[in-house]
Amino acid sequence: MTTFKVSGMTCANCVRHVTEAAKSVVGVQSVDVNLETGTARITGSADNQAVVDAIVAAGYEATF
Repeated sequence: MTTFKVSGMTCANCVRHVTEAAKSVVGVQSVDVNLETGTARITGSADNQAVVDAIVAAGYEATF
């Protein structure tokens, strides 16, 4: 499991967008996005940079 710091989320719709973006990456098994902490916990074999790139493409900032 890798925890990503995600900024720019302000509502439940943002959580949905980040979740969908992360799930679109090959190798992601599960996604748990927390609006309050600004984090996304990802499990699976996905490349971390690919996950960051997907979240950024959705309009948010992300680091791991």
